[in-house]
Amino acid sequence: MHHLARAVRRAVSSPATTQLAAARCYAAKDLKFGSVARDEMIEGVDLLADAVAVTLGPKGRNVIIESSWGPPKVTKDGVTVAKAIEFRNKSMNIGAKLVQDVANNTNEEAGDGTTSATILARAIAKEGADKISRGANPIEMRKGIQRAVSAVRKQLTEMSKPVTTPEEIAQVATISANGDNAIGGLISNAMERVGRTGVITVKDGKTLNDELEVIEGMKFDRGYISPYFINSPKGQKVEYQDAFILFSQKKISSIQQIVPALELANGQRKPLIIIAEDIDGEALTTLVVNRLKVGLQVAAVKAPGFGDNRKNTLNDMAISTGGRVFGDEGLDIKLEDITIADLGRVDEVVITKDDCLLLRGKGEEASVHQRVNEIIEQMENTSSEYEKEKLNERVAKLASGVAVLKVGGASEIEVNEKKDRVTDALNATRAAVEEGIVPGGGVALLRCHPVVSALEGETRDEQIGIDIILKVLRVPCTQIAQNAGKEGQLVAEKLLTQSGDYGYDARLDRYCNMVECGIIDPAKVVRQGILDASGVASLLTTAECVITDELKDDGPAMPPGGGMGGMGGMGGMGGMM
Repeated sequence: MHHLARAVRRAVSSPATTQLAAARCYAAKDLKFGSVARDEMIEGVDLLADAVAVTLGPKGRNVIIESSWGPPKVTKDGVTVAKAIEFRNKSMNIGAKLVQDVANNTNEEAGDGTTSATILARAIAKEGADKISRGANPIEMRKGIQRAVSAVRKQLTEMSKPVTTPEEIAQVATISANGDNAIGGLISNAMERVGRTGVITVKDGKTLNDELEVIEGMKFDRGYISPYFINSPKGQKVEYQDAFILFSQKKISSIQQIVPALELANGQRKPLIIIAEDIDGEALTTLVVNRLKVGLQVAAVKAPGFGDNRKNTLNDMAISTGGRVFGDEGLDIKLEDITIADLGRVDEVVITKDDCLLLRGKGEEASVHQRVNEIIEQMENTSSEYEKEKLNERVAKLASGVAVLKVGGASEIEVNEKKDRVTDALNATRAAVEEGIVPGGGVALLRCHPVVSALEGETRDEQIGIDIILKVLRVPCTQIAQNAGKEGQLVAEKLLTQSGDYGYDARLDRYCNMVECGIIDPAKVVRQGILDASGVASLLTTAECVITDELKDDGPAMPPGGGMGGMGGMGGMGGMM
């Protein structure tokens, strides 16, 4: 038996066995080069863009996405469709992921225009790959693409007109919501009620109809310090009703500083929300332990902003809720000496990992009104645009409150589909208010044609890049017309012979002045779309090698009854003793 043990040890430590173990631990890589690699990536880009393109324009269709749980999702939102796509072929999947990145970037920066950005990326990638296969230098070609895109963005900025009336806000929202006038009117009303810089949120409604509710409250971009404060597993957030708020400009590290406040809140059987510069060390540990073991109703949030901005925002919140800010240099009151009158009060507080919303503060109306007037006076005396913007935000939060758009529908699927459109419309409207509007329906990009035509590349390959953008400018207009059942190329060619705001209204099948007919796009959305599309797509075309993990083949099925059946002959090993 000792001979057998030595034989087994030798077999286990042999190089062949070691190599086999290494092969099992580390996945092999698959390398593809040149046009083979690019073609496979472009195939993935093409399929993803085909799925996204069907949603573009007023006559675009819906896409139904299977969900691993719950009912399938029905949507016309480009970025939602893009995120749902994954291919088994690794190279195709890399191409698709790159274009998903385009849609995500556009969505994060502009909030809308993801479908246009995706089809622009596809067009640039396909044209670029085709030119490279015919001998063009990818680096020089990318320079030409970037130069042309820079000219387009500059022209779009010059072309944009500021949004001045509620009607124009409604038009932008209506176009983004695929021609739904009800959504356009709802968003326009919300902006009228809370101001253009006011806080507007979108929620599921409980009726068949869409509703607008304006709630007095303050929202800021700081979430809970620790996820252990979460008390609502649905949506991973902290929710409390009728809560006390403790404000501190200084960091809280010692539990002794906040014990009196906790005792006051606990004595009243009400939750306590602590908003301070930071909460760490012993104080945070004790709060978390008590939250988990005793069920103490408490949550901690970092104060928003920095320096004077943080100080002013905390004071705004304190006045809005009827509380006091501790740690102010002018006040020598310590946290340990706190009384009930020093704590702010709100009817409802909702804290996620990213933001905190205080609803219906119990501050005195006269104090709030006085604070608003002080901020307006500061706005009149400052020349800095940044300062004015920040002061305007503070006024909106103090005076106007939060508008909640409650999206109604007959089923969860219908509500989710409409909610996607409302969110897109809201983002598009904010972008329009921020940077103005341009003619919609792809016309804005067509009107950049003469500017790009006038560019001359320093090399032949750079000129190829400029010509690619010249060709790509007609893609959104072409796709909108195709989705409406028309010959897209003919529509685009006809519009190129025209000038100004003249374009094609796909919904009513007519040619008209797009701005006069209310068919408008936010300038920011169009600019961001072509920027993101050109950046990622031109990088994709410069790729010469793709490295992926090899697909693992499923091993042979185990025989019935387990894999140890062959060990029956061990009985004959008795003679080895």
